[in-house]
Amino acid sequence: MKSKYSKLKIFHYKDKLDSLSKETNKILPPIHIRIKPTNICNHNCWYCAYHQDDFQLGQDMVMKDSIPEEKMMEIIDDIADMGVKAVTFSGGGEPLYYRHIDKALQKLADHKIAFASLTNGSFLKETTAELFAKYGTWLRISIDGWDDASYKKYRNCKEGEYTKVIENIKKFKQRKSKCVLGISFILDKDNVQHIEKQMNLFKSIGVDNVKLSAVIVSNDSKENNRYHAPIFKQTKDTIKKIKNELEDENFEIFDAYHELDENFSKDYDWCPHTQIKPVIGADQNIYTCQDKAYNLDTGVLGSIKDQSFKKFWYSDKKNFFKVKPSRDCNHHCVVNTHNKLVLEYCDIDKQHLDFV
Repeated sequence: MKSKYSKLKIFHYKDKLDSLSKETNKILPPIHIRIKPTNICNHNCWYCAYHQDDFQLGQDMVMKDSIPEEKMMEIIDDIADMGVKAVTFSGGGEPLYYRHIDKALQKLADHKIAFASLTNGSFLKETTAELFAKYGTWLRISIDGWDDASYKKYRNCKEGEYTKVIENIKKFKQRKSKCVLGISFILDKDNVQHIEKQMNLFKSIGVDNVKLSAVIVSNDSKENNRYHAPIFKQTKDTIKKIKNELEDENFEIFDAYHELDENFSKDYDWCPHTQIKPVIGADQNIYTCQDKAYNLDTGVLGSIKDQSFKKFWYSDKKNFFKVKPSRDCNHHCVVNTHNKLVLEYCDIDKQHLDFV
């Protein structure tokens, strides 16, 4: 099975790679944009970084913010004109709860821009489900509980939500769509005993892949590792077992459960990912990445409230070097390993390229 989670995707875009460094004034469009259309959510997960007062992520988020319809349509027209390849909707809030989501999806489809979404799955129905089934590339549904009671405890949501989400998944898979449907299963001390049961369930209802990740409980990597230490070996052994038993050409289990040290401290001074996959927040600010979203002191590249995304993007390359990871990003970062690969690529002595 070809990998959907490879860190090497960017190396298929050589022109973009060669435009990234400080040494060139060339600005190419981002390849992929993450849009957070709304900060309103119908769930309140206990581990959600956007709702934790002591997490840097989301520290300046305003819950009521949503991108106005006119601005969303303008953004999509801009990125189509610029040649952006893909859009992923995420939170903030629950992206499929955004009141203009169907219109946005249709417009992206009309422009032939690939789109996907992270979602809790509760609104994956009716026109929204139809649009994803017809045009979407992938969906990834966040699930942590293993029944209605545990799911409600994790998410402080209405009774029966787990059953509803599972039914939405089943109905979506009955559409025989090419849109890949995955699960993001966030592992903590309570649900690790249920991994095997849940993986068997997901495979049985037609889920295409599952990404297993560690719950983040702190901005400090050592504290996160202390939390996971009592369950780490057992969890890794269980994941290895179920991968051997369940994986096939139609079902992939991606093991992203690991110690978290390498994702926190940074020893480099610019972030190439900022120019590859920026984030547009519901507050109409442009952020460096998903781990700096709604962080107004060290995460903002600029605002598009009073200007177009296209105008901002091409205005000044210096915008992309405002954030210094070694100083500003000593917290969880999902693209740290990606950045290190790109930085090594950009730092190669060109006179020695032939000596491979």
